[in-house]
Amino acid sequence: MASSTGQDPTSTAIDFFEMSLDHLCITGFDGNFVRVNPAWERTLGWSLDELMSRPSIELVHPDDRAATLGARRQLHDGGVLTRLVNRYACKDGTYRWFEWRSIAEIKRKVVYAAARDITDQKHVEDQLRESREHEHLLERQLLRADRMASVGTLAAGAAHQINNPLACVSANLALMLEELATVGPTISAVQLDDLKQMGITARTAVESIREVVRGLTTFSHTTVEQRVSLEVERVVQLAIGLTANEIHHRARLVTEFGPTPPIEADETRLAQVIVNLLVNAMQAIPEGDSPRHEVRIVTGTDDGRAVIEIRDTGVGIPHASLGRIFDPFFTTKAIGVGTGLGLSICHNIVTGLGGTIDVTTALGEGSSFRVLLPPARAATIARPAVVATLDSASRAKVLVVDDEAAIGVTLTRVLRAHDVTAVTAAKDALSLLETGQRYDLILSDLMMPEMSGMELFDELSRRFPDAAARVVFISGGAFTANATTFLAQVPNERLEKPFDPHTIRALARRFAR
Repeated sequence: MASSTGQDPTSTAIDFFEMSLDHLCITGFDGNFVRVNPAWERTLGWSLDELMSRPSIELVHPDDRAATLGARRQLHDGGVLTRLVNRYACKDGTYRWFEWRSIAEIKRKVVYAAARDITDQKHVEDQLRESREHEHLLERQLLRADRMASVGTLAAGAAHQINNPLACVSANLALMLEELATVGPTISAVQLDDLKQMGITARTAVESIREVVRGLTTFSHTTVEQRVSLEVERVVQLAIGLTANEIHHRARLVTEFGPTPPIEADETRLAQVIVNLLVNAMQAIPEGDSPRHEVRIVTGTDDGRAVIEIRDTGVGIPHASLGRIFDPFFTTKAIGVGTGLGLSICHNIVTGLGGTIDVTTALGEGSSFRVLLPPARAATIARPAVVATLDSASRAKVLVVDDEAAIGVTLTRVLRAHDVTAVTAAKDALSLLETGQRYDLILSDLMMPEMSGMELFDELSRRFPDAAARVVFISGGAFTANATTFLAQVPNERLEKPFDPHTIRALARRFAR
């Protein structure tokens, strides 16, 4: 029967099918095309006969076939396919992306489907993803550049902080050697006391060097962000250790440590925030009148959140600049002083942790930056490990693997109450284990020539898993990216050089069988 317009409705539907700019098709439950519109020929380059003469699944990209067949089964069971994305092969060997909408007529065992070519959209999405990855890379590079700029600013102070205690160590060791050269068969109580005091002074100085080096090592790490539960005061003290000498040239450094909850953050990035704020405070104070000025660090708690506040008595910030101080590359400092990134990076790190950073200021009176950070979730707060107290007489069999022979000699002396074997190459350690030797504790350097501590551990894991579980890594902190990743993946303990004899002895007792 004809319509009132004189046109056959079936003919109109066919015309619509043929005219559609989207890709329309009818397929059987066997997956073969029953009918396709011309859009398929235009897009894929296959002729109508070529499209109809082969199972359509052969045109689907091999990686997308499982999802496509699964979607078809869903349709055949009476479901409606609201979205499927896959790739179809073009005659020239390339692929086009399609997004599908389909419905099945169960009785006739046919599927009606419409597909839209989204290839250009996928390319844009890929470009956006690459752009985001590039942006994240640039962000990490900017963080690194800002840290290195701060290290450059503090380098002279760090050298001073290291050289002073180093001079103390060197002088006291020289004096001890001189005294020992004059000691006869007997030694007086006065001489013995002098030697003890020299040793104590030298040890105290070494601890000072250790803290400075630990701060520099932590601050300069370039690893991907790793959030852990942190004590605020510990990170603040690390930042103070890096900046105190420079600040003292311009102002008194005052601390007010109040109780704070543990926070969840990356130690390197949080230290960068505090160092940047301390350097900013120091640079806001003019040189030449240090007794009158101060930089004050206050920590505390506000409504359950940790507070870190850094105040200075410097020049203050002009009102017109307040709205821009957290903008990248904006600075009120003289050319060559700072990068213009410090406060912007502070803002990004703090807000990324779910916190806030605010400033109050008055011209000629100074500024105060206040950081608020949310407390760590209960599940992330580290609980101290419970270590059983062992009899001090417990004797361990210890293997030391370090390419520096002096380290092996020193550890042998420190652990004189235990059975210690020291080797300078990882292959020698393997040779000992191959002969059937078994050790309660293996102290292995991380970075060694020929075979590193990482490679030794992998070999032990494969051949001597019980020995691998007893490895504790000792390192000077010069980590490569591979070493950092490795340490994050293995459960074994790690000790930093220089190490405390008490820590080493307690470790040996703990591992003694």
